[in-house]
Amino acid sequence: MNFRQVSELEHAAWPVFRVDKCRRICGVNKAAYEWFGERLETLQLSAIWTIAQNELEWQQMWQNPGGARRLKLHDKNNNEVEVTALICRVQEPGHEELVFQVVADAPVPAPSPVAPAVAPQGVELNLAHKQKLDCALHLTRTVALDFNNALTTILGHSSFMLGQVEPNHPFRVSIAEIEKAGEKAAEIANQLALFSLDDKNKRSQVAGNLNVLLRRSVTLFQTPEREGIIWSLQFENKLYSASFDEAKMQQAFVKILENAVEALDNHGGQICVETRNLELSEATQDRTAPLAAGTYVCVEIKDDGRGIETDALPRVFEPFFTTKYGHRGLGLAWVYGIVTNHCGGVAISSSPKQGASVRIYLPATRKIVEEKVLPEQSLKGTETILVVDDEEMVARLALMVLSSVGYKVMTAHNGEQALEVFARSNGKIDLLITDMVMPHMNGRELIEKVRALFPNTRIICSTACVRSVQAENDLNYLQKPFTSQGLLQKVRQALSPAEAAEAA
Repeated sequence: MNFRQVSELEHAAWPVFRVDKCRRICGVNKAAYEWFGERLETLQLSAIWTIAQNELEWQQMWQNPGGARRLKLHDKNNNEVEVTALICRVQEPGHEELVFQVVADAPVPAPSPVAPAVAPQGVELNLAHKQKLDCALHLTRTVALDFNNALTTILGHSSFMLGQVEPNHPFRVSIAEIEKAGEKAAEIANQLALFSLDDKNKRSQVAGNLNVLLRRSVTLFQTPEREGIIWSLQFENKLYSASFDEAKMQQAFVKILENAVEALDNHGGQICVETRNLELSEATQDRTAPLAAGTYVCVEIKDDGRGIETDALPRVFEPFFTTKYGHRGLGLAWVYGIVTNHCGGVAISSSPKQGASVRIYLPATRKIVEEKVLPEQSLKGTETILVVDDEEMVARLALMVLSSVGYKVMTAHNGEQALEVFARSNGKIDLLITDMVMPHMNGRELIEKVRALFPNTRIICSTACVRSVQAENDLNYLQKPFTSQGLLQKVRQALSPAEAAEAA
């Protein structure tokens, strides 16, 4: 069996198995295989636990996995055995799993009001580790938040300057390099933010057009020092809609493109990026990507570089496996985790000195989500906008960019000041752009007060935090860090949603 290792629990006396959110068994220890036998080789949780009868319990476990539960499992002889299992969540870059550890075959003891229940051996140690991890995650969230606020200023000003200087201006190349460096730093900050997420703030997957994400990813590599690379973008005009976490999928695309550029030694050669719709009437397999019958979007990234050695190709998705000096071997493992966590598949084919092809398959629907690009002239306006942000440099950036195209802009540095501005203007503010994380009165509280007093005011939430599943769908979100063009696009869409839809 080719399961992922269960690390320190590999030799535990009790069964341990790992399950991803698509209900695939992706890791077991020796004891688990002895308990369940060949039933595990289906790689499906339903082989040992009847999900059809326990669908609600599965959903509850995935949302709130902590603690011990009674489960009725089927052993290798198909006998139903009632056991107690400890369940916890394991989060890795681009991948989540539940770990089940069977600890007893007797009922869970009720806790005594006098003496606390005795936890299984090792639980106290795990709790200490969890407390340390929580502290680290909190620090990471804080760093990512401050980092994104600083990057908002860097990217905002550099993109604004690029829009003002002539194409042949001697400083244009340097400004463009500053912008690209800022985008690379923003990617790192976003990875920090994603790493720091806890279960209550999981990112949502939103239906969208992957063409938009791919265009954005490719621009990160179109730099002057790589002018020898020929880019071929062959995008399906009516691409089906796929549900995806935008930040994570961009990380996957960037990593694949990075490998393709390196395969060309950063200069000569061709990279082709292609999207297409795929309809499968029956299950099929593309190398490491098992595909059930259904509708998919396929993204293929091909290069004509040095290729991958035949003996290395089967191992490219293994964590810490690499043929490159100085690399950690986590790139393609990360890609694999992100894609499979979207219930998709990824496959690679290659031959030495004949390039490589990476294909990503994501489940899709036949709904078409058009790419929305507003013409530059339509980004201007005369409406009144209030920008609220406790970071003064971010507020100044928004003031400069929005004022330059005709908007009347006011600023405030906290919720109380914002309400005073609303009162003085008698509610004659067309759009509120507010940061969500501020002292004393946060963005959520400010929005509730503004909605109660001035219900016709349009609102944009500006946030350096990761948008979670619980985020309201009726709000416009402007993710920090943003460029001046991104700010203007979002403002115009919020003020004239019908006009923005027609421009698509």
